[in-house]
Amino acid sequence: MSKNWRPATQLVHGGTTRSQHGETSEAIFLTQGFVYETSEAAEARFKGETEGFIYARYGSPTNDMFEKRMCMLEGAEDARATASGMAAVAAAILCQLKAGDHIVAARALFGSCRWVVETLAPKYGIECTLVDGRDLANWEKAIQKNTKVFFLESPTNPTLEVIDIAGVSKLANQIGAKVVVDNVFATPLFQKPLELGAHIVVYSATKHIDGQGRCLGGVVLSDKDWINEHLHDYFRHTGPAMSPFNAWTLLKGIETLPLRVKQQTENARRVADFLAEQPQVAKVIYPGRKDHPQADIIAKQMTGGSTLVAFELKGGKDAAFALQNALQIARISNNLGDSKSLITHPATTTHKNLTDEARDELGISAGTVRFSAGIEDSDDIVEDFARALKAVKA
Repeated sequence: MSKNWRPATQLVHGGTTRSQHGETSEAIFLTQGFVYETSEAAEARFKGETEGFIYARYGSPTNDMFEKRMCMLEGAEDARATASGMAAVAAAILCQLKAGDHIVAARALFGSCRWVVETLAPKYGIECTLVDGRDLANWEKAIQKNTKVFFLESPTNPTLEVIDIAGVSKLANQIGAKVVVDNVFATPLFQKPLELGAHIVVYSATKHIDGQGRCLGGVVLSDKDWINEHLHDYFRHTGPAMSPFNAWTLLKGIETLPLRVKQQTENARRVADFLAEQPQVAKVIYPGRKDHPQADIIAKQMTGGSTLVAFELKGGKDAAFALQNALQIARISNNLGDSKSLITHPATTTHKNLTDEARDELGISAGTVRFSAGIEDSDDIVEDFARALKAVKA
């Protein structure tokens, strides 16, 4: 396989292996285990003296193809496919920490991600400090002698804040800590955290990578040394492995990732520009607009906008519900990155378990709405919003 292929080619051919039948589409190896010709062959496999698969919880040919394809796209040396995005986040963070260690995390996180670092980790003696990740000085102030991991999303969920990944990585390298980046909102097409200095990248493959609302999946990517030293045994013994069927589904989804993301990004831009002119809308946040608060950082580390738009309606929860209920194309769902346009009210769904104070800190008001653009005709989407906004009082 050529390492010089461009992303669109990598996503169709990368990592492909074929059986003796020479199939065009990747095969699904839906098996729990593998057999050996001799007892000596089994012993050698378990000792690591020969290459091959042992048990589907450790890996399978279909999962291996997905992992290799993601490595080509991300520019990573190695990867492990997980059963969900949250399995990837939890594994990437917990596999490298022990009691007495310390995490610094951006406070703007998906609700479940924040639960892992703020609630779960402390149960096992791992300390956590949440910071306003937009200011590098906050990361530096939060560093302790036992700080081992920095964790962030960029852009963030749901308010699309952007964090200086290179700046955070530089601070981490000064103390020997590792930076874990959840890159879901940018997609691997628009942002390369490893090239910016991050050490580990995680994805919910459920989102853009599948992109068609079919299955769950996640992936952790890093260099071979980190995977072998920290993630390998954790992965084998705790069992967050992806189903081979889901790996096959994701391989089919990833083939069209550039086509879908291109259309979704254009649709998101059109919607953001339209909403910015509407009297019912108090604020629009979109990484592709010049008025984004971190536009300078976006210009340095992202090569495209986003498939997501965050906006705030002046009428609060009532206005948000009225808009969502009146839309015909964008359907109400807490998912994102789908071929279908989706919309959600974070305060009552994805971030409902946060305190009122925590939501206020993150800029999630009662009127905040998150829109995930699909691949429908952009004129139809804008016209749908124009019609639905008539149900919202200015």
